[in-house]
Amino acid sequence: MEKEVKVIALIAHDNKKQEMMSWAAKNKEVLSKYKLCGTGTTSRRVAEATGLNVEGYLSGPLGGDQQIGAKVAEGKIDFIIFLCDPLQAQPHDPDVKALLRIANVYDVPIATNIATADLVIRSLKK
Repeated sequence: MEKEVKVIALIAHDNKKQEMMSWAAKNKEVLSKYKLCGTGTTSRRVAEATGLNVEGYLSGPLGGDQQIGAKVAEGKIDFIIFLCDPLQAQPHDPDVKALLRIANVYDVPIATNIATADLVIRSLKK
């Protein structure tokens, strides 16, 4: 029986997108072993930066965070990397909080900064 490939969702607020691109490029080898998805611009930019296939959803403010939350509730996302900008107010803050809440409800790991993303990605290398 073939083992199902795990899914990693990639999300980054505007001021964190470059950080996400750098992180994804640095971890391209590990990420290539997983199915990737992400919100609007983040998914497109990660795909461009790495050459990896990243399924794109809507932009976060237009419902992408909620789409990913729905996938979490359906058991279709195994890990989320959501680089949040704690210094910038987000107009879709309720959606961000809902995604964080749903990840906790369904016990899905969610890294909100590079240090945590690095810890989790190191565990996936094993």
